Amino acid sequence: MALNQELYDAILNGDAKKARAATETALAAGAQPMVLIQESMVPAMDAVGRLFECEEYFVPELLLAGRAMKGAMELLKPLLAAAGQKMAIRVVIGTVKGDLHDIGKNIVASMLEGGGFEVIDLGTDVSPENFVAAVEERKPHVVCMSALLTVTMPAMKLTIDALQTAGLRTRVKVLIGGAPVSSQYAKEIGADGYSENAGSAVTLVKSLMGA
Repeated sequence: MALNQELYDAILNGDAKKARAATETALAAGAQPMVLIQESMVPAMDAVGRLFECEEYFVPELLLAGRAMKGAMELLKPLLAAAGQKMAIRVVIGTVKGDLHDIGKNIVASMLEGGGFEVIDLGTDVSPENFVAAVEERKPHVVCMSALLTVTMPAMKLTIDALQTAGLRTRVKVLIGGAPVSSQYAKEIGADGYSENAGSAVTLVKSLMGA
């Protein structure tokens, strides 16, 4: 594996400035963008996920690592687009209608992007209609919904129902998460899965997609 240790360490340590500098240096030396993603950035974010799961890292460390990874990705995305390269799996993510909380959603989005997925973040307070429109337009493989408030959880079912009505439900896997959400609730509303944290969300998407 052609690991770029400087880039790997910068992301693992949540140092956005060093991550960008390491990326720039690697590109100047002729490194291929997709190689940097697959062999340095994805492994670094995998390591961050493992540290979080064993409680050596906490939310601040996840946010810093995600920020460092995004900084590096900003340099690589235009190069990937110019070369006609795309991430293999596309994920639409958003916090459901009525809910303005985004920290958990942002962490999951960062972890997914760090895991090598193309992520389309719809933001917060996303209506069922907007989720449907995003699926129609962007043709994702997975839809991830987040809710932090018990009163906004029903919007998850409304979104799944809207996807069903639009004839799109069979095209995507639907995953849900958030503090009040449970695996039992996922089953009740017809979701394909539930994740209790960012690390397991990446693992679940990979499992569902056979990645």
